[in-house]
Amino acid sequence: MTVASSATLYVVGTGPGDPELMTLKATRIIADAPVVAFFAKRETAGLARSIAAQWIRADAVELRLQYPFTTELAVDDPCYGRALDDFYGTAVAEIGGHLAAGRDVVLLCEGDPFFYGSSPAILDRLDGAYACEVIPGVSGMSGCWTRARIPMVHGDDILTVLPGTLNEDQLFERLRTCDSAVIMKIGRNLGKVSRAVARAGLMGRAIYVERGTMNGERTAPLEQIDGQSAPYFALVLIPGRRHRR
Repeated sequence: MTVASSATLYVVGTGPGDPELMTLKATRIIADAPVVAFFAKRETAGLARSIAAQWIRADAVELRLQYPFTTELAVDDPCYGRALDDFYGTAVAEIGGHLAAGRDVVLLCEGDPFFYGSSPAILDRLDGAYACEVIPGVSGMSGCWTRARIPMVHGDDILTVLPGTLNEDQLFERLRTCDSAVIMKIGRNLGKVSRAVARAGLMGRAIYVERGTMNGERTAPLEQIDGQSAPYFALVLIPGRRHRR
């Protein structure tokens, strides 16, 4: 690989929310970084940045990469792809400018960078031009099922991970034959997800977890959760069947 400078892009997983669940390697790399980039929604500090705050150098340059939207547009909206392309193009230009100048950059990512994360879009555009290293993190779903004290798979159970953005029939078809499932990206899809879970006959096993490992954590049976939407950091867990031995 031919690189444009000696600088390295470190893509760092910050875990599910509790700073103590970050890895030693992640904290060491963040503490050494002259430039720290992080994703954030409009009018928020950015969860990954908040998790890693105590390790960011006081003199570090911070790059706040603000999403144009999160759940406001459907993924099949024509504006969705164009806006994200523009967003990632701007982010890559900012990060690439520091790398070209010889400054290492840490890109903070919630959970694990390669699990429903935004970092691959940055890596796709920069890998090959600069040295890149990815530091794994505890996934959000792992943090949630551990805090809820729910063993998810047993014996030869198969775990299915589903985005709540699928339509109701797609969710139902996947759920009706699953042993165990995690449904991510609940948000405004809560009502649809609840209906699909009920149709699949799994409501009695389904657990709703909100802000797992973070302040304001909430865990409850899904059947007790009303409404059509949920906070951004929420998911549904359907534990596997306990096989008799």
